[in-house]
Amino acid sequence: MNATHVMALDAGTGSVRAILFDHDGDIAGIAQEEFEQHYPQPGWVEHDAVVIWDAQLRVAHRVLADSGVAAGQIAAIGIANQRETIVVWDVATGEPIHNALVWQDGRTAEYCDELRARGLGDYVRDTTGLPIDKYFSGTKLKWILDRVPGARERARAGELICGTIDSWLIWKLTDGRAHVTDVSNASRTLCFNIRELDWDDRMLETFDIPRRMLPAVRPSSEVYGCTGEAAGFSTPIPVASATGDQQGALFGQACFTPGAVKATYGTGGSVMMNTGTTPVFSEAGLITTVAWGLDGRVEYALEGVFFGVGATIKWLRDELRIIDGAAETASIAASIPDTGGVYLVPAFNGLASPYWDQYARATMFGMTSGTGRAQIVRAALESMSYSYRDVIDAMAAESGNRLPSLRVDGGVAANDFHLQFQADQLGVPVHRPVVTESTARGAAFLAGLAVAFWASQDELRDSIEIERTFEPQVDEPTREALYAGWRKAIARSRDWVDH
Repeated sequence: MNATHVMALDAGTGSVRAILFDHDGDIAGIAQEEFEQHYPQPGWVEHDAVVIWDAQLRVAHRVLADSGVAAGQIAAIGIANQRETIVVWDVATGEPIHNALVWQDGRTAEYCDELRARGLGDYVRDTTGLPIDKYFSGTKLKWILDRVPGARERARAGELICGTIDSWLIWKLTDGRAHVTDVSNASRTLCFNIRELDWDDRMLETFDIPRRMLPAVRPSSEVYGCTGEAAGFSTPIPVASATGDQQGALFGQACFTPGAVKATYGTGGSVMMNTGTTPVFSEAGLITTVAWGLDGRVEYALEGVFFGVGATIKWLRDELRIIDGAAETASIAASIPDTGGVYLVPAFNGLASPYWDQYARATMFGMTSGTGRAQIVRAALESMSYSYRDVIDAMAAESGNRLPSLRVDGGVAANDFHLQFQADQLGVPVHRPVVTESTARGAAFLAGLAVAFWASQDELRDSIEIERTFEPQVDEPTREALYAGWRKAIARSRDWVDH
């Protein structure tokens, strides 16, 4: 049967999806399923990796059934994933020894303080491109090895292996034949030397992580293996790409040239700039990361990351219960002319770029007796635009290039109010493509290139279409006055937790 589609498995923080893309790069089918979040203690966030696997498999089969596409028509499977979430599992049984520790998890904050106090900050940044922070996988992996009885000894004996969610899914899909990750996901662990493109011995020694438990690091576009019996497809399908979710979005937006920038609004968020084949190390609180490995070379990116984007909307729905769903937030926000001076800083898990304050906490300022549902909802949406401006201003200053426009994607990119306010805050046009599932599209593009479903990146670039452009509509004094209030709110939310 001739291949007609590529399947992307998008393993996000709150849900998993399977999306089919046709040869034009358009979505031919999508299935999604949410899964439970676990909060054992304040600031701790865990996932059941088996639940993720089961849900991911269900949506993969569902999208085929719903779209009428046979497994034999799938040229390849590509995987995009929440990057810093870590799983440790038994190589014989395939069972995790502990819940996955999620990128949002804050239990290693004090240990990160210890590492900085030991003077490791410069080495870590110059080697891995990352700041020392609880966000990344290495300290979470150390915590599991320290706390689960016998885990480190079993890892040294080859009984336990580990990986981010891409590694877990690839291992399960291939019946345990492929224990791999790609360079983009490896670069988010605090254990990977992005200059030498290998696991870093000093960092492994620091965390006391046995090298043998780590996955092999491969390019982002390569056939790692084929699906096996556990996947349940009627025919083996090549598993041909892995990418961190934000790197996938960069590729899915066709940001193939140095200087190209995209912003993703998901559960968390990201602004990423392609910097080409040479890493650019930041002095302004940005992350230096691997963008992808393709065609025998590795390309790099500068990135700013955010912990609370779509997660803030979920908080309005699930905890405050002042909205029924994300779709209504735009009309609620637009029902009032402004927030009445209310600012929400969504530092539920601390602040990421460019502040890197793991002791900040979510705060709301400027409330009066007239503050109500609409003001809070609008402040939540505005907080996203302010956060992204923080990073984009830093990125422009550091690169010397002013942003001419911004391409956006992710679930919250469907919110017209938010994108208009983002354009107003940046003072540049914001472009929303027809296909906003850029993370999954990037995973599909990388997989399709690996099996020659698409011939070249030029073919992919031609498939990007803009659905709507949001032009700035406020003057500079208004923009700057609003932003000054945000900066004041950020300053007062910082270093809240005693430590």
